[in-house]
Amino acid sequence: MIAWIEGIAPHWLWLSLGLVLAIGEMTIPGVFLIWMAGAAVVTGVVAWALPIGLLSQVMLFAVVSIVTVFMARNWLRQNQIESADPDMNNRGARSLGQVVVVTQVIENGEGRVKLGDSEWLARGPDAEPGTRMRISGNEGAVLRVEHLH
Repeated sequence: MIAWIEGIAPHWLWLSLGLVLAIGEMTIPGVFLIWMAGAAVVTGVVAWALPIGLLSQVMLFAVVSIVTVFMARNWLRQNQIESADPDMNNRGARSLGQVVVVTQVIENGEGRVKLGDSEWLARGPDAEPGTRMRISGNEGAVLRVEHLH
């Protein structure tokens, strides 16, 4: 297996590794492999332009990988990406202001309401089944509800 690698110029191996890592980043996004892919491409270009040995290539790849990962981490920490919809995966928060129907009496501040096609635990003022209420907030998977005004 190693015999076929010996016939390939080292820069093509580094460039191929860069491509594989970039594809890996697209397949499994995590903003990590892309910097290593860049390091592999840099190593491939340097190996193509300069006659350096394998140990020097591996060292160059390691140093460039470490430097780019830490630089990117610091840059991303300072320039955080804001989501267009921060509540996208928080169904309770997305439901704020919607009208729900009490399905199980709300007594002593706790009961159940119907939101869409499912029932949720609810906290709020006492109410009988069939009462329409508005969602005023959520506490995890429990909706806070209030009477309609």
